[in-house]
Amino acid sequence: MQKFVGTGVALVTPFNLDKSVDFDALKKLVEFNIDNGIDYLVINGTTGESATITKEERKEIIKEITNVNYKKVPLVLGIGGNNTASVINEIQTTDLSQIDAILSVAPYYSKPTQEGFYQHFKAIALASAKPIILYNVPGRTAKNMDPATIIRLANDFENIIAVKEAAGNIPQYLELIKNKPQDFLIISGDDDLALTTVLAGGSGVISVIGQAFPKEFSTLINFGLEGKNKEAYEIHFKLIEIINLIFTENNPAGIKTVLQELNITSDEVRLPLVKTTSKLQKEITNFVTNF
Repeated sequence: MQKFVGTGVALVTPFNLDKSVDFDALKKLVEFNIDNGIDYLVINGTTGESATITKEERKEIIKEITNVNYKKVPLVLGIGGNNTASVINEIQTTDLSQIDAILSVAPYYSKPTQEGFYQHFKAIALASAKPIILYNVPGRTAKNMDPATIIRLANDFENIIAVKEAAGNIPQYLELIKNKPQDFLIISGDDDLALTTVLAGGSGVISVIGQAFPKEFSTLINFGLEGKNKEAYEIHFKLIEIINLIFTENNPAGIKTVLQELNITSDEVRLPLVKTTSKLQKEITNFVTNF
């Protein structure tokens, strides 16, 4: 589980002007992050626009990232949904030979009870040969998975090794850190709260902004893990403006605007997402230019 301590990044999926996957830009993005100290890569998450990626595209994306990575850093693959049987089938029919763990989002739209959450992830844990990182993001799923449910799953299933917690709720982070099993990882899914989480005893972050500023953000997290509060907060305060900016409209439109300014990818997104407004583009350009 130590391989998931530190900074992971939720990769975007770069697109060409015709909205096809830009594999050259994907290669550039992966190399940029590996070369600048990222600890692991997350594929096919929300930031990767997984909702509009076809199964065939996903296979090609995994293949490209696997080839570029060549076992340099661990890989996490997003496989989740609100149809438990479908999620299990996807896990069992996907080639996971090069994947180190699965990131599985809490069921969305259906709004299950806490027992429903438990039974969903119990079924997945029993079906998966790979470690599982739970993903709690109630702002997108419409229902919070309570800390007690997460801790119950952590205690009951050895292959449920972590939670990516993204409720934006500091008391909830602290409850998880306080009550978790010793080896269970609390990973921040909120870039703005990542340092706070790490300093309180969390294990790191799965970041959006980290892929644009991998050296700076991974250094920030490492300082936090080492208890170097002052040094960590110096970087945090330098990055907090751009963290806030990229989530002003929608994710991943904001981070794609940043990556375009850095000449890594285009800012193309697929509907129903749209590009950032001209006002936000100017604010992001100003930050990147003066960083």
